[in-house]
Amino acid sequence: MKTKRLSTLVFLSLLIGACTRQAHTAPYINFSNLGNEGDVEATSDPYIPPTRVPDQPVFTPTPSPPKPLPTLRTEDVYYSVQWGDTLKSIAYQYDVLPELIIEVNQIPNTGLIYAGQQLLLPAPDVSEIGPGYKIIPNSELVRSPYTIRFQIEAFIKNQPGYLKNHEEEIDGEVHTAAEIIARVSKDYSVNPRLLLAIIEYQTGWLTGSDKLNNPYPLEYREGGYEGLYYQLAWAADELNRGYYLWKVRGVGAWACLDGINVPIDSTINAGTAGVQNLFARILPYNKWLDAVSETGFVNTYIALYGYPFDYSYTPMIPYDLTQPSLQLPFEEGARWLFTGGPHGGWDDGSAWAALDFAPADKDLGCSNSNDWVVAVADGLITRSDHGAVVQSIDGDPYDQTGWSILYMHIETRDRVELGALLKAGDRIGHPSCEGGVSSGSHLHIARRYNGEWIPADQNIPFNLDGWISQGLGYPYQGLMVRGDQTIQAEDSNTNVNQIQR
Repeated sequence: MKTKRLSTLVFLSLLIGACTRQAHTAPYINFSNLGNEGDVEATSDPYIPPTRVPDQPVFTPTPSPPKPLPTLRTEDVYYSVQWGDTLKSIAYQYDVLPELIIEVNQIPNTGLIYAGQQLLLPAPDVSEIGPGYKIIPNSELVRSPYTIRFQIEAFIKNQPGYLKNHEEEIDGEVHTAAEIIARVSKDYSVNPRLLLAIIEYQTGWLTGSDKLNNPYPLEYREGGYEGLYYQLAWAADELNRGYYLWKVRGVGAWACLDGINVPIDSTINAGTAGVQNLFARILPYNKWLDAVSETGFVNTYIALYGYPFDYSYTPMIPYDLTQPSLQLPFEEGARWLFTGGPHGGWDDGSAWAALDFAPADKDLGCSNSNDWVVAVADGLITRSDHGAVVQSIDGDPYDQTGWSILYMHIETRDRVELGALLKAGDRIGHPSCEGGVSSGSHLHIARRYNGEWIPADQNIPFNLDGWISQGLGYPYQGLMVRGDQTIQAEDSNTNVNQIQR
């Protein structure tokens, strides 16, 4: 396989992380200088969006047109547990706390449920409609184009607080706070500015000198989520959950920590929905109201970066967006299995952006495979670590802009190197169980546009050599359809889920 390495990218001319940043300037990237070797220069000219006149009073952006939302439950219901359900997923779907489901159904401390089990889901306590104040634009929740110039480490080092000295061990390796934030931002495709602002709001670690003696710095108190990395990964997933559920009209209320359900104001935007959802998970109703108001979390954001809507990148997803030509992610003649229909792009809070494929000529389970995952299109490798490979396929060296592809669970052995420039069909690596949680060696593939996860079951489905993805209403259940051929996702080797180029 022939690959080309791109030279080091240069975009240091404006340090957004400086303590004295101009209050109302946002980054501007000039891609017109992209040359044969992939060099790109960033201009030093500030981009001043037409949100408002600089130095004029801050105002809330015009409310969005009301969005139809699900009707809230007013009665108890019984729910039959489906395969793949968890207490959390059921709780999120029915706006009730997992702890309440456990209590009323007398579920043992293990919290285990099984397919076919009947669960009583009590009607929630409902408050008045939540605030319509817009906290952040959509592009400040997503790892969007305006994150390219933001340098996490430099920003943290220029703050006076504890965070710049924070370190913790993850999977046997010591990571700094900057490395943790960068990793979570890349994994979940959540804006690092937002993650830092949440850390500051909850802990004061950016500007304060003392570390809190608390294993749960963001106040999500569940076993297994101790430390900044796991707390932040959980927070990023909840930000995504609110964002993408709002976009598909899949949520009508937020369940606060004290069990009170808040009907959502139908004029907010998806970025605000993500923030409202996160704070509902860790705050009781009255404190939640404070956090999502004009005098709450947004003031922490403004103190760090300036007015959030000065960073509004629109449109994030053009109304006429179409997927470029993509091929199946395996070599010609190799038999693979379609094992997972549309499900979370990263974790279960993001859009159902991913599909799963596994080699057919091996035992299911976590074992070495010599089959090859290949590139679905031409493009640059912008990430290759922790089982994840990301490819920019729109001609520039950034996965925050335009189309990018995530290839997940790629084995370290023979994995393509960072900076490689591939043609469609060039080898990426071998499917494995590396990265995240996996019960068998497989490829998890997902798409993003401008950093936003693109669902595989909506108006821009996957099209891989003419095979079109469809969802069946539950995660991992789905079809691939080409003409009169239909393949159904199955987590096994059957005669209905085999596929090849």
